[in-house]
Amino acid sequence: MEGKILILDFGSQYTMLIARRVRELKVYSEIHPYNVDISFIREFRPSGIILSGGPASVYDEGAPAISRDVIALGVPVLGICYGMQLIASLLGGKVAKSSEREYGIASIRGEWGDPLFLGIEEFRHNMTIQVWMSHGDRIEELPKGFTSIARSPNSPIAAMSDHEKTVYGVQFHPEVAHTPKGKEILANFLFRVCALSPSWTMHSFVEASVRRIRETVGNEHVVLGLSGGVDSSVAAVLLHRALGDGLTCIFVNNGLLRKGEAEEVLDTFRRGIGLHLEYVDASERFLAALKDNEDPEKKRKIIGEMFVRVFEEAARKIPGGVGFLGQGTLYPDVIESVSFKGPSATIKTHHNVGGLPEKMHLKLIEPLRELFKDEVRELGRELGVPDHILERQPFPGPGLAVRIIGPVTEDRLRILRDADAIVDEEVRAAGLYESIWQSFAVLLPVKTVGVMGDFRTYENVAAIRAVQSQDGMTADWVRLPYDLLQRISTRIINEVKGVNRVVYDVSSKPPSTIEWE
Repeated sequence: MEGKILILDFGSQYTMLIARRVRELKVYSEIHPYNVDISFIREFRPSGIILSGGPASVYDEGAPAISRDVIALGVPVLGICYGMQLIASLLGGKVAKSSEREYGIASIRGEWGDPLFLGIEEFRHNMTIQVWMSHGDRIEELPKGFTSIARSPNSPIAAMSDHEKTVYGVQFHPEVAHTPKGKEILANFLFRVCALSPSWTMHSFVEASVRRIRETVGNEHVVLGLSGGVDSSVAAVLLHRALGDGLTCIFVNNGLLRKGEAEEVLDTFRRGIGLHLEYVDASERFLAALKDNEDPEKKRKIIGEMFVRVFEEAARKIPGGVGFLGQGTLYPDVIESVSFKGPSATIKTHHNVGGLPEKMHLKLIEPLRELFKDEVRELGRELGVPDHILERQPFPGPGLAVRIIGPVTEDRLRILRDADAIVDEEVRAAGLYESIWQSFAVLLPVKTVGVMGDFRTYENVAAIRAVQSQDGMTADWVRLPYDLLQRISTRIINEVKGVNRVVYDVSSKPPSTIEWE
């Protein structure tokens, strides 16, 4: 890796966005808590350091801070919002509460000749640019050696620089979309100040990952639970690229999959890509364990425990034994397990298949743990993973069991599979599948009266759910076209035996959740 940026997190809601923007500029970046030891930073050997924003005030007792040694490393530093105020405070400047707070869109004028603002033509002509502010404090006095390079109506020091030390600060947030020139400012810091080149690509990531995987695994064998979802699929193909037959994937059919899903996974990965894939059909075992259970949490627990048992049994049959468990852990999983108040040593492993490492005494290998979701899809394309896998919508681990409200039976699974397949077909046909976070059917524990032909019916109700989201944490229901809803409803009632009514879920998260259970 030719160069990398260390982002020290002070608790900003935008910290992850900083990493995203840096990576979009093809420079590798990592987020770590602000209070990592200086020895860690030296060992990390960053080409530049970015200090994030945060909710605290630098003059508060116990406010998060770094040692002046971090700034004295001789590495270029960029402070954002709280990060800028912290630099000023540490180096002898004065930070105080502003008489007028700035939250939201603001305008700034900047110095055209400063390296941070080169290429921003508005500053050449003494014009303003739009930025996003989020602060109640401001710098009243600059530290020795610094100059003000930007100002806003409420902040006479909206940005500062010390060219000699290559230390910079901006009061606004260049990482957010509401700062249209923000990416150019970050690019100036990376390429003009830190002298980096845009060399972090998925091609280079694959080459580095293959070397690292081979060095880590050696002659041992790796086992991975393949679900057919994006993360496990890309992790499997990357491990296969590095290890070949040194990887065994196990695909467990729990009987709770979507229509045709088992056949699709086998065809894609065993016959199409050539993975060593063991298929375990444990449908009857899962359904027997779920019998008469209606409580959602009990369902999840039963399914999780049964998966561990089935996976363990299959893994023990691998000739020569297994030394590593491969998992599709992503970077947000790693970041979420680190509080900005805690040291880096508190990072915990995110288990996609809970309990397996402890029970099986395997070492973990997580080849995607440095990547965001969109980067995983980009990596998948680099590795030749088919688009129909990479663009799949998220699917819950417990499968259709949490989309059947009430007991899970063979007949109710058949009804839901058929209804869900129609939703999938029609949403795809309408060209909306890839723009929707999730779209699916739910089988309700309700029967209603209907009329089909000259006969009275008393059948099930199916609910349709379609939501838009960025990360699944919040979601809004999708305003599907009425004619699309009509086609879905008509097809389900006509083609799925056991359903005579279809309803559409128009609730958002929060207060509701995406899944019904």
